[in-house]
Amino acid sequence: MKLTAKNLKIILLLVLVGFGIGIYLQDKEHQKSTAHAWKANRYNLARFNKITEYTKQMNAANWKVMQDSINSQLDTVMILRFRREVDSIKTSKSQNTAELAGDVVNK
Repeated sequence: MKLTAKNLKIILLLVLVGFGIGIYLQDKEHQKSTAHAWKANRYNLARFNKITEYTKQMNAANWKVMQDSINSQLDTVMILRFRREVDSIKTSKSQNTAELAGDVVNK
């Protein structure tokens, strides 16, 4: 194929359209993830505000009880996050195993 000006313009146009479509699709995914992040942040912010109000009520007499309560709440958040990560890893491993089994059968 001889590279003429017309062919170069067509190739350039295809590359630009490809980039445009890619940027559009990336923006749509970014909007989705941003919406989910805002939901999560609103929930986490509400919890953080509760903890902040709780700590404002602390004094020397009730410090130990409130500190234990806050630590148990943070531990719960960390445990839930860890469980979600483990579930995610298990899911991805099972999907990879299924894909590998499908590849072996197809070969």
